[in-house]
Amino acid sequence: MPKQPLLEPARIGRYTLANRVVMAPLTRSRADNPQLAPTDLHVEYYAQRASAGLIISEATQISPQGVGYINTPGIHSAAQIDGWSKVTKAVHAEGGMMFAQLWHVGRVSHPDFHNGEAPVAPSAINPEGQAFTQNGLQPTVTPRALEIDEIHAIVGDYVQAAKNAIKAGFDGVEIHGANGYLPNQFLVDSANVRTDEYGGEIANRARFLFEIIDGVSNAIGAERVGLRLSPSGLSNLKPDSNARALYEYVIMRLNDYKLAYLHLIEPTGPVAHIPNMVENVTAHFRPFYQGVLITNGGYDRESGNAVIEEGHADLVAYGKLFIANPDLPERFRARTPLNEPDRDTFYQGGAKGYIDYPALQAEVA
Repeated sequence: MPKQPLLEPARIGRYTLANRVVMAPLTRSRADNPQLAPTDLHVEYYAQRASAGLIISEATQISPQGVGYINTPGIHSAAQIDGWSKVTKAVHAEGGMMFAQLWHVGRVSHPDFHNGEAPVAPSAINPEGQAFTQNGLQPTVTPRALEIDEIHAIVGDYVQAAKNAIKAGFDGVEIHGANGYLPNQFLVDSANVRTDEYGGEIANRARFLFEIIDGVSNAIGAERVGLRLSPSGLSNLKPDSNARALYEYVIMRLNDYKLAYLHLIEPTGPVAHIPNMVENVTAHFRPFYQGVLITNGGYDRESGNAVIEEGHADLVAYGKLFIANPDLPERFRARTPLNEPDRDTFYQGGAKGYIDYPALQAEVA
């Protein structure tokens, strides 16, 4: 029987993982309380999936300013820290490992979340999308460009959120620098037209991201910090004029740090027609990065094992498969059929489609 490198142990930072199957960060909109704090449903949901080598939490806002979707949890208040503490305790009791994903959506937010005030961004450019608010889908608005002192304050929010995550029992944090959210907005010249030290040439546009990495690494240790990037992503933004050069610069510079990992997202749609966009993200950027690399993007068991065997990645993150298969590593091990996820329940709230997918042992019984 062919070997499965997905099921072999792996080392990230200070930790040894039981396997290389990572639970990707998955927004599920279940923090339906005024505190935007994790609930008992979150505790059960994540504990069910603790057989992952690493769980990366759903995107978790670092401050009230960072909110951009309904019923998503934060990591900036006492109630939120307490809620997450119950989650991490349950995951650890099942032998799991868990990082918190730190999130600020920037211009993707909406005034409905901010008492009528405009969301913030590097530049006053409307992403021309939709925001999912308590009042339903709303068109995005033109954001307010951040002042330099505000940028410094947001870096401080990331640092405090990382400290809060460790206080809540997380093993580390992942900085969300992908999918068109605030750090990504600073990186790409389609969203950042600043003329100060945070705009213009690539090094300046990357300054905000590296200030976050520096601050968080100094606060909790670089070996407990991961970073997620989407070099060929088009979510919530238009492409950079030279995404290839931008991300080659950023990823090579990451070698100056001893991060726990770099987490790369493959394109979610065709990009070959876009100048300077990379079609095969993981294979292209692997030679530029010397550390642990996680890849994410539509993998199944076979392709996940293959990408590790080929040397392009060290671990593979799974999203929808983990929604429907709480014991995904065991199903890979047994080579059994997988449950199909119910898309209608991804964001609707409640237990249905969240904690009611059967584990393999339950199906056998």
